Amino acid sequence: MARLWSGFKTVRREVRGGGVFVVLTVVLFGSVVFLLFRGHSSAPQEAAAGEVSRPALPADDAAQSASGPVVEAPPAPAPVSDAAPPVALASAPAVVPAEAAGPASETDAAITDAVHLVRSQPGEVIRVRDQLNKLLQGRTTPPQRQKIKEEMAKLSQDWLFGPAAFPGDMLCDTYTVKSGDVLYILGRRMKVPYEILMQINNIARARALQAGRPLKVMHGPFHAKVDRSTFTLDLYLQDTYVRSFKVGLGKPGYETPTGLWRVQEHGKLVQPPWTDPDTGRLYKSSDPDYPLGSRWIGLEGLDGMAKGRTGFAIHGTKDPEQIGAAGSRGCIRMYNGDVILMYNLLIPIYSQVEVLD
Repeated sequence: MARLWSGFKTVRREVRGGGVFVVLTVVLFGSVVFLLFRGHSSAPQEAAAGEVSRPALPADDAAQSASGPVVEAPPAPAPVSDAAPPVALASAPAVVPAEAAGPASETDAAITDAVHLVRSQPGEVIRVRDQLNKLLQGRTTPPQRQKIKEEMAKLSQDWLFGPAAFPGDMLCDTYTVKSGDVLYILGRRMKVPYEILMQINNIARARALQAGRPLKVMHGPFHAKVDRSTFTLDLYLQDTYVRSFKVGLGKPGYETPTGLWRVQEHGKLVQPPWTDPDTGRLYKSSDPDYPLGSRWIGLEGLDGMAKGRTGFAIHGTKDPEQIGAAGSRGCIRMYNGDVILMYNLLIPIYSQVEVLD
């Protein structure tokens, strides 16, 4: 300030002396010095104030602000990491329907336990058979049903088709032949064909019964269920599953009628003559192209689409390649060996055959 005052005095003297050019030069120089001094003392305070009121821009934003107005971009989404999913998803248990998880796992465990029991204790055949049959009647998946049927078919070789009856079995028993017994009558009393009694007990002639001889007998009747969708026939003794067979069924236009059937009285025949309804030709068993195979089991309809219908049967075939296919005129075809066994098991009037889709 002293300098300015001194300069002012000098200017005043110069003005008084009449040196106009000198005066103007001094005034201009002093103004410049004053402005520079003021700017140097105030700049840091503006910068400090700017740091508080306005955050520093990133490099990209700074470049953009230099060329034009800043347009605020939407917030970027949070990055998704495959290696580290959110905790809530990682810890949440998988949702499995109770019907698919609980019963299925329990059924699988029950099947495994039953198989292990019969293998470790062969005397438990009847107990295991009944356990598996109960599972089969409940809710099961197709693989479970298949597994149960396979295991029960194996068991039937012992409890049904084997030579001895197991203790405690309500389906098979031991009968001691009495004087005057007739095998045919005995079979009718048990509601099974006498042929199966001959087969199981290795009897060569039906009339050659000896009093006092023990016979294995079964308490019938046998039944069958035919599934048109899988071309299978399931055999049951009363309501206990025995085993399954592949069958041939009616071709399109001649579909095997669904519903309930029963074996006809006097409907079981061995290679009967047969007339083709299309051509009228009569076939005899001695003909090389005889189509009915080894047995004929006539059926009569009781309910459903089968009701009141006749002319249908379970029989053998000369074309085994058609088993498992739709090729008949509505009859149920079986391999010749299988139909002989079925002939020995199904009894007229009492044995029923249910055909299902």
